[in-house]
Amino acid sequence: MPILAIGALFGLLAVGLGAFGAHGLEGKLTEKAVGWWETATLYALGHGVVLTALGLAKKLGLTGLDGPGVMFAIGIILFAGSLYLMSLGAPRWFGAITPLGGVSFLIGWGWLIWIGITK
Repeated sequence: MPILAIGALFGLLAVGLGAFGAHGLEGKLTEKAVGWWETATLYALGHGVVLTALGLAKKLGLTGLDGPGVMFAIGIILFAGSLYLMSLGAPRWFGAITPLGGVSFLIGWGWLIWIGITK
C-alpha cells in the first residue's frame, strides 16, 4: 500500500478512535486509561499527518522517504496500538511494547533529519 494511503488511513483511524474514546467510552475508562487513549490518538494523528506529507512529497518526486515512513507506521502500530489496548483493559505488560513504538518514531525522525542534511 502506498505511503500516502497508509498515512490517510492512520489519520482516519485516529479521528475515529478519538471520537469513539470521547463519546463511546465516556465514563467507562479510568482517568489513567483516558490519558493513554488521548496520548495514543495524538501520536497516531500526528504521525499519520507526517506519513501523508511523505506520501505527497514522494508523488512530487522526492526519493528516499519510504524508510522513515515505514518507521512511523511501525511506531503508530506499536505505540498507539499498545496504549489503545491497555486503555481497553489489556494486561499492563503491553506497556513494554509502547517504548518500541517510541523508538520507531525516533528512528523515523532521525532518518528524515539525515535525508534533509544529505539530499
